[in-house]
Amino acid sequence: GDLLLLGARPGHGKTLLGLQLLLDAIRDGRKAVFYTLEYTDQQTRERIRSLEDKMSGLADALEIVTSDDICADFITDHLVGAARGTVAVIDYLQILDQRRDKPALSEQIVALRRFARKTGSVFAFISQIDRAYDSATKPLPNMEDVRLPNKVDVGLFSKACFLHEGKVQFQDMA
Repeated sequence: GDLLLLGARPGHGKTLLGLQLLLDAIRDGRKAVFYTLEYTDQQTRERIRSLEDKMSGLADALEIVTSDDICADFITDHLVGAARGTVAVIDYLQILDQRRDKPALSEQIVALRRFARKTGSVFAFISQIDRAYDSATKPLPNMEDVRLPNKVDVGLFSKACFLHEGKVQFQDMA
């Protein structure tokens, strides 16, 4: 039951890392779901095939959800009955509350954390990093640099991973 934040500026590999997590989950025999409000099914499959071995066929086992209704309630309803250890990547954190008819982002994160702990699911949230992040003053972004247009308690995340220019830093938030 973990909530992982994957944060980077555009083009630094956060989506590819999220997709790699899903491939690894499938290799381990787990259910893997990619919830995206950014990519089409076809775009996602093309990206994930670039990560897998030519003969593996793992991309076919990945469930891709591209509904405009993606939010915490949608995700938890969709995963009801899924096996413990299910891995879901949400692309991306900031867009979950873009529509005004959805609950506030903080409420959605609390609901997904509750669901993850209850079911043993793992949620990884791809997250934008604020434009103000300056790699000249620190080599990798951190939780202070996460772009949050709406307030969220970042302490709800159990782990974080930040990427920049090929460097990766993992943090245990607990």
